[in-house]
Amino acid sequence: MSHTPHELLADLPEHSDTIVKLKSEDPHFARLYDEYHEINRQVHRSEAQIEPTSDLTEVEMRKKRAALKDQLWHRITAA
Repeated sequence: MSHTPHELLADLPEHSDTIVKLKSEDPHFARLYDEYHEINRQVHRSEAQIEPTSDLTEVEMRKKRAALKDQLWHRITAA
């Protein structure tokens, strides 16, 4: 496991302009973005043993993060 945070702008640098625009113009995107980053931080803290959680909790957080990223990706590519 890499313990590397999966920050959206770092993962999708070629879409940074679109992401910034959607964050400022689309309240639903902004909410998803904030929710993604909160769960992403929780996953990172768990993986890095800063705030350890059970394996099941960590897996569920990763699933939620992936689902949010899929929703964000759909909105980014539709813009």
